Amino acid sequence: MSVTFKKFALASMILAASTQLQAAQSLNIYAWSSELPQEILNDFTAKTGIEVTLDTFDSNETLIAKLSAGASGYDLIEPSQYAVQILANKSLIEPLDHSKLPSLKNLSETFKSVSYDVGNRYSVPYVWGTTGLAYNDECVKTPVTSWKSLWDPAYSGRIYMLDNMLSAYIAALQVNGFKSGTSDKAQVEKATTSLIEQKKILGGYNSSNFADLVSSGEACIVQAYNSNISQITAQNPHVHYVIPEEGGSMWIDSLAVTKGSKNRDAAYQFIEYMLQPEVAAKSAALSKAATTVAAAKALLPAEIANNPAIYPDEARLKKADFILDLGKATQLYQDGWTRVKTAQ
Repeated sequence: MSVTFKKFALASMILAASTQLQAAQSLNIYAWSSELPQEILNDFTAKTGIEVTLDTFDSNETLIAKLSAGASGYDLIEPSQYAVQILANKSLIEPLDHSKLPSLKNLSETFKSVSYDVGNRYSVPYVWGTTGLAYNDECVKTPVTSWKSLWDPAYSGRIYMLDNMLSAYIAALQVNGFKSGTSDKAQVEKATTSLIEQKKILGGYNSSNFADLVSSGEACIVQAYNSNISQITAQNPHVHYVIPEEGGSMWIDSLAVTKGSKNRDAAYQFIEYMLQPEVAAKSAALSKAATTVAAAKALLPAEIANNPAIYPDEARLKKADFILDLGKATQLYQDGWTRVKTAQ
């Protein structure tokens, strides 16, 4: 073998090793837009040397569609409860190796074996919260308590609904006295009719900056996820979050490893990192989303730990619906949602 060839072979081996090392030191995450603070990602990189790239989505349906289309390139994702079920059934996320996650024991008992993923086989609950509504008291003079306010013509043009099928149907079903996630065709139809009628007074559908809209007063009332609004209420005392008297809903957003992840070890390191009480507390303080880590709540400042918009009382929470995979009934909602979005 010539000296030149040996040098070439050695250079190739070094390049290959360098490429493998570089791949091992990166992590691609696809998550909700407000729940993984950049400061937490920076801390993780400083501790591990793993560079994190974060892309965000505003609905589980977008997440599911992207992974179903293949070649997403993501290693770690943040699906809500029913999305975990769907993605697991489609084999788009991997069963977790619990030996790599010794800090699973740090989860609160409530989240150690959730109904939609018994034994945390595919997912690790990360944050939880509620779907309700928010209003600006400079625009709305009477405190809001019901989904009915989203159909009040007094605020025509200044009401916004979440641009998300199941979230919109939570309000439309509950305002009619039905449970969210029902598979009853007549009930879904009634809710669809209510959403179509509502469009006449809507300012629009918005899942990205609805919190900013209600804070500025451009919107008087918005359907909202509590974590987004909690970030605003800390700055603007005129904005209030309410779990409606009809119940609203509870959600859990989890961390899951994608099928065929190219940076699997980095994904496990990140999940393990997020299960540390100090890290979970810092993330919760920054994102204003309730943590699933038991010891973390005691580390939170009182204005967060005692904030009923972030940690609602048990009586309120018991009334909230918890939406799971709708199965075949999903088509009822999809057909209705198409009619809603195309209605004039």
